[in-house]
Amino acid sequence: MPHHPPLRRTKAVAAASGVLALAALGLNSPAHAVSYGTPTIALSASYLSGAVGATGDPVVTVTVGQSGADASALTVAASASSTSSVAGTGDVQVTGTGAARQLSVTAHGRGYTDLTLKVTGLGGKSATKTLHYAASAAVQRAADTRYLTGSSDASAAVDVGGGYAVVADDESNTLRLYDRSASGAPVRSWDFSSALGVSKEIDIEGAARVGDTIYWTGSLGNNKDGAYKADRNTVFTTTVTGSGAATRLTLGGSYKKLRDGLVAWDHANGDRFGFAAATADGQAPKQIDGFNVEGLEFAPGSTSTAYIGFRAPLAPPVDGGKALIVPVTNFDKVLASGAKPVFGAAIQLDLGGLSIRDIRKNAADQYLIVAGSWAADDNSDPYAVYSWDGVAQHAPVKRADLPTSDPGGWEAVVDVPDLNQAGAKAQFITDDGSADLYGDGTEAKDLLHPEWKKSRATWFTVTG
Repeated sequence: MPHHPPLRRTKAVAAASGVLALAALGLNSPAHAVSYGTPTIALSASYLSGAVGATGDPVVTVTVGQSGADASALTVAASASSTSSVAGTGDVQVTGTGAARQLSVTAHGRGYTDLTLKVTGLGGKSATKTLHYAASAAVQRAADTRYLTGSSDASAAVDVGGGYAVVADDESNTLRLYDRSASGAPVRSWDFSSALGVSKEIDIEGAARVGDTIYWTGSLGNNKDGAYKADRNTVFTTTVTGSGAATRLTLGGSYKKLRDGLVAWDHANGDRFGFAAATADGQAPKQIDGFNVEGLEFAPGSTSTAYIGFRAPLAPPVDGGKALIVPVTNFDKVLASGAKPVFGAAIQLDLGGLSIRDIRKNAADQYLIVAGSWAADDNSDPYAVYSWDGVAQHAPVKRADLPTSDPGGWEAVVDVPDLNQAGAKAQFITDDGSADLYGDGTEAKDLLHPEWKKSRATWFTVTG
């Protein structure tokens, strides 16, 4: 008779065999714990500037990640501020849920603060990064103001369509492309110093566009110490392709004897404006009888005659003197082929004792002139906007005073709206290079970080 093991034993053996089988398949092993790495956090810029009461201040992109976790599971916030009176942790806003977030700061006071930014990931792990933040004081017309960062010494600007402008800097030879509607860094920049054969600043002060050609001029004067610097005697052109954010510039021609031509022309006409004496060694350019160019635009209906607008001298060089323009009737050929410049009859404009800081016209030959003092910038003298029709015998008309209580001097007008349209606005730009933006006594041009350097671009109504 066959022997059968007890039923209880049979079931035990079978159960044990099943456990071994499951173990062999790994189905009964303890689950492995998910391992999360330390989060990472990176900033598109470690330095950021803002302004009290500003609209649309610059932003920083914050990029975060963590191995083993989806970026959407991470949180980013400010965890500390070294000077909360400038901006506290609650003044930092972070938007977005993916790997790239946008960070903005609302300024409460003028000065500097270090903001600690913390990313918190899964597994209780975190990481931090420091954002060095600087805030300038509130200004008039804050809602109509944008800040162009990367440079504090804006000196000339030309519209290139699509809401963008190319802006020159009189402390370097860099041309920068900005979105006119937003505060922030340039989207592109060009420096043609090497191709132009210059090693020092050209002191770019004026610009004018004809078709796809932009003409740029240096100040042509001595430096502030009265020394002749050849690189300042430079006029050059760039060719524009594309528009808006897709704008590209290539170098065209250049000419380095316009100052010499102006001095010779004035001497041949009895030294009427004192150019020879004003350009002599030791003569500073920003004097009432000095020699300093700051405006450039073309005559009505012309692509060849350019108006050279002078900050100094006044004509005559006394309080209440008139602003001076000298036409160059073959300016296109001067730049295209190096032709000797031919000068037309001088134009003198009554700007209430002020001189030309910029001049710009539109396709209808309506001009706007930024008028300011011949003196070095300290905002103690007024600035005003005048309209003009470009005809020598016709007087300009004062349109508005520009405020002088805020830092910087008004240096450029980007373009000219239809001056026959009520409520038309134009955008004006300041040179803030000598301004103490953040209250520590440092001039903006001497700040160590380009993100903290900035000029103001403000819209003003220029028609009733």
